[in-house]
Amino acid sequence: MAQRFLQLTEVSEILNISSAQAYALVRSGELPAIKVGGRGQWRVEATELESYIQRMYAETKSFVQAHPFGGAAEE
Repeated sequence: MAQRFLQLTEVSEILNISSAQAYALVRSGELPAIKVGGRGQWRVEATELESYIQRMYAETKSFVQAHPFGGAAEE
């Protein structure tokens, strides 16, 4: 069975970002997460991480379409 929740270190490895960047994504609310346990450790549901990745693909696609490489400004 696949793991339902991921630690921030696992999120940072999957996204190839620092642990501080993963923490910032969670704290800002950009990447939904929960705090569990007495020490309040962050956990990100695998489905939420996948949704975040898909949103970033969509945002990147929109950005690229709005800012095409080699546009008329270079002609």
